[in-house]
Amino acid sequence: MERKNAWKEYGDEQLAQLEQVARGYIAFISENKTERECAAAAIAKAEEAGYIPLEECIAQGRALKPGDKVWAHTHGKALMLVHLGSRPLQEGLNILGAHIDSPRLDLKQNPLYESHDLALLDTHYYGGIKKYQWVTLPLALHGVVALKDGSVVPVVVGEDPADPVFCITDISDEQKEARKSPVKAMVCKLLKDKYGIEEEDFLSAEIEVVPAGPARELGFDRSMVLGYGQDDRVCAYTSLLAQLEVESPERTAVCILVDKEEIGSVGATGMESQFFENTMAEI
Repeated sequence: MERKNAWKEYGDEQLAQLEQVARGYIAFISENKTERECAAAAIAKAEEAGYIPLEECIAQGRALKPGDKVWAHTHGKALMLVHLGSRPLQEGLNILGAHIDSPRLDLKQNPLYESHDLALLDTHYYGGIKKYQWVTLPLALHGVVALKDGSVVPVVVGEDPADPVFCITDISDEQKEARKSPVKAMVCKLLKDKYGIEEEDFLSAEIEVVPAGPARELGFDRSMVLGYGQDDRVCAYTSLLAQLEVESPERTAVCILVDKEEIGSVGATGMESQFFENTMAEI
């Protein structure tokens, strides 16, 4: 069935509004390339719009009332925004949902090794990566490292123009050399000197390998966006904006942004968890 192209129906005012949304979206996917980063950015926007932590209300023993706006997260990777409506919860909810994880490579817990006089990182693919495409991409590291003193250090390497970037040199399964080596030792020293990270810290790290660089406008008419992570952050960002613009809803409005969709929605931060049910029970 042929459908009308919405672009042909937009007036100047609507096009200006759309341009504003697109610019915000480009910034969002350029700056937030992991589920942790997306959740943190969404929480910041929600708090600017008057949302408060649900756990704060629980700690104060404060009952929620119509008009209240609260947020809750689990493990910093899944997020719920709830704007209570004037009608009771048993009359239903208006729910927007999307996932904020995207295909990538994950560093293994003991990733650094040397082979053929090169220091390499051992990785595992997450989601449906097209390996032949990723071989040619400049890559960046995004994540967190828990140090021995208990502090958690955010890691972003490859986004600043002054940073180095990384690449996949060979996607074949080659034999790793287990022995200690001078090249690996030099890389360990660089990590220690520049980032304060020792090799053992990788055991408590969560670092993702993603395409480096910002999203860009595509085509002479700039009518499309080219960038990493649009599945499903295009839905996550627009759902977030819609949730934050709701005023005085009758039915309670909920926006849920979750992790793990790319690998089956499993785990404590995916939709197979009890995060949604438990949060609604607390509310």
